[in-house]
Amino acid sequence: MAAPKTAGTAAPVTTRAAIRRVMLAVFCLVPLAACQSSKPGPMAGGDDDAAWYIGTMPDKPFDVPLVDRSRIDPKYRRQEVAYSGPEAPGTIVVDIDKRQLALVQEGGTALQYGVGVGKAGFSWKGDARVGRKGVWPDWSPTTTMVSLNPGIERSRKGGVDNPLGARALYLYNGNRDTLFRIHGTNEPWSIGEQMSSGCVRMLNEDIVDLYERVPVGARVVVKRSGKYRA
Repeated sequence: MAAPKTAGTAAPVTTRAAIRRVMLAVFCLVPLAACQSSKPGPMAGGDDDAAWYIGTMPDKPFDVPLVDRSRIDPKYRRQEVAYSGPEAPGTIVVDIDKRQLALVQEGGTALQYGVGVGKAGFSWKGDARVGRKGVWPDWSPTTTMVSLNPGIERSRKGGVDNPLGARALYLYNGNRDTLFRIHGTNEPWSIGEQMSSGCVRMLNEDIVDLYERVPVGARVVVKRSGKYRA
């Protein structure tokens, strides 16, 4: 089994001022509704936003801002764990209640990542597959979002200010897009929280890592209360 990929080399201190300016600009933008939390976490706001970041990881067309993982609860940090579930290697298993995502490996182990999940009434559970993958994906609202909020922004190009983050895995049932995603986030304080509009969000460096490991067609099981079927 391949060892987990490293998140990249943190930028030197001399570049952190530039990162700080970029991230402060990001958080001054009006939040989007799709896969976006309704409000920042308790540590967000002003200078604290930029304090979450310690460097960047080279990527195209944008570098990935790297999060200070000391701010993340250890149970939500990327790690290899023992796994005894029935799912086959290569399956993504999302546990809504635990706020954790596991990529099942050979030999009774899994790569585990912390995630943020949908707030009450928005979380989805079920058995799906990765229908397609996106790099720095564009965002647009669903028709339901538009009907509930006619003034909502209708699209935003991919970038560090986009709520889908650096990568997205689009979940399908058969040939039907469920409209739920596993994606990055520019709100790292939301990892481990229940505050999105339904999608499963990961740190940007974690979704980049997962994206490289998972092919289109991979099975995705999203469980709530220990079940993914009604």
